[in-house]
Amino acid sequence: MIILGIETSCDETAASLIEADDKNIIVLSNIVSSQIALHSKWGGVVPNLAAREHLKNILPVIETALEKAEKNSADIDLIAVTNGPGLIPALLIGTTTAKALAYFWKKPLIGIHHIEGHIYANFIRDEISAISNSQFLIPKQNPNPKFPILCLVVSGGHTQLILMREHLDYEIIGETLDDAVGEAFDKVARILGLGYPGGPAVAKIADEFSSATIADEFKITLPRPMIKSANFDFSFSGIKTAVLYAVKKNQENLKNKNYISAMCQEFQTAVIDVLIHKAINAAKKYQPKTILLAGGVSANQKLREQLGLAIEKNVPNTNYKIPDIKYSLDNSAMIAVAGYFRWKKNKNKKELEKNWQSLEADASLKL
Repeated sequence: MIILGIETSCDETAASLIEADDKNIIVLSNIVSSQIALHSKWGGVVPNLAAREHLKNILPVIETALEKAEKNSADIDLIAVTNGPGLIPALLIGTTTAKALAYFWKKPLIGIHHIEGHIYANFIRDEISAISNSQFLIPKQNPNPKFPILCLVVSGGHTQLILMREHLDYEIIGETLDDAVGEAFDKVARILGLGYPGGPAVAKIADEFSSATIADEFKITLPRPMIKSANFDFSFSGIKTAVLYAVKKNQENLKNKNYISAMCQEFQTAVIDVLIHKAINAAKKYQPKTILLAGGVSANQKLREQLGLAIEKNVPNTNYKIPDIKYSLDNSAMIAVAGYFRWKKNKNKKELEKNWQSLEADASLKL
């Protein structure tokens, strides 16, 4: 079947077409219009500005996705759209557009949770995904991840450990008590004057860290909050606050590139230490057959590499799956894929043809 996916939960206007069946999930097109340049001057996403850009871009993006896939409205079997969580002005553009198209084209419509989309990015099977500088390789046409699955979700708004015993069955066994990991990256980048988006900026500078030349100059040690706690919850506000206090002690350090590099390296290391420690402990307890990494922060190269190495060392019989980088970041292919699995599980498919009347955006939608 051919599925049109639409994503507008934050600052990416995205549309995608996939072709899906029980054997393969092929991405025919994956168009993303980014708003980074617009929001960077404000240091973060401005919801109403994002909505205006979505309104301007949504139809051209959908048209481009159709053209690239060499499909038209008659070819589409299902429309899947992110209906939450996210910025409500942004979500409304996507859901309203999807409802209008579903009505006009007479197509069934499914609403998808944004994080569910990130999880199901791991089920796209038409790409080779590799972790640089390591032996882990996601082979072309790899089979679906085997259940039970433990998924580490790391994004700007979410940090969760989710246990899946079957498709679309989610048990949140751990989550952040304050800042999400992506939010912490953005806040630290702001403290250090690195701009927006913060995650890639911090990671880039951290990767340039040279211990031989910098370690002797700056002795920076940040906390690893809750790393020894008995549960699987996270807390990242303490790391962010520790960075802030360290900078306030000597503002002149912000003019020193070596200091910025050392701080970024220690911050990234502290965050990854906590994420991996919690994920491995959860894997030892629940014994999943597969561990997935999902969410925008899953694009972080060090996290991808070090989680894979930790799995090989501590739970060696567990499969490790990661999405291709372009499917780690916000996109609509992942929404279409999640839509396919929701379509398969739905027992009353005729009702989906009426969803254009009832589907609503929900900024606080629960998984």
